Amino acid sequence: MISSSTVVNSVVEKLRQALARGQWRSGDMLPGQRELAEQLGISRPSLREAVTVLETLGLVRSMPGKGVLVLDADVATASEPEAVAAASLADVLELRYTLEPFIAGLVAQSAGSQDIGQLRLTLMDMREALDAGDSEAGINAYIAFHEALFALTTNPIFQSVVQQTGNALKESADMLRKSPEHLAARLSENEAVVRAIRERNSALASLQMRRHILAEGERMGIALNIPDDHPGP
Repeated sequence: MISSSTVVNSVVEKLRQALARGQWRSGDMLPGQRELAEQLGISRPSLREAVTVLETLGLVRSMPGKGVLVLDADVATASEPEAVAAASLADVLELRYTLEPFIAGLVAQSAGSQDIGQLRLTLMDMREALDAGDSEAGINAYIAFHEALFALTTNPIFQSVVQQTGNALKESADMLRKSPEHLAARLSENEAVVRAIRERNSALASLQMRRHILAEGERMGIALNIPDDHPGP
């Protein structure tokens, strides 16, 4: 049986390809829900979910009472680097604190042995860099670990948002380079996350990731702005 998320992902990809081909251009309205759902052979609820994803990606905009407007994809794409460039390191850490613990919890529920193996390989790269005193390789392995974790979520909305997180993480790499002495702590904290994932302990994986990001903030001298009722370490 095909899951609804699989159907939505497939529809999102079909519509993205159609937009890329110019089937509908910037300023056009997509066909009505009933017509488009029939064309794609899907239910209207699945179509609405797919449109929501496309809105998140900046490709379309729902216009109440009018329909779905196609946006200029080039403009939407061009605005992404500007948003990342304007973000402070505190902004990056706050976004990571919001997303990564949740993603780590999801991965603990769904990751296969191959997925966990990929995460462990990036940790091995961090360990080798630490042993060799190669801070640049250590930073690259650290970023690769978090990117590998991001890639294990299949939610297309998360994929879009975490791509921006990954870009911002790379932008903040200069700060990481200034504190190579903390690579061992980063490795230890990330190893704790992976152990929880291997144990299928979703709550612990989330907790360990929260602890890691809070520790990153402390190492960088950044006090994260976290709501009082948000779960802490």
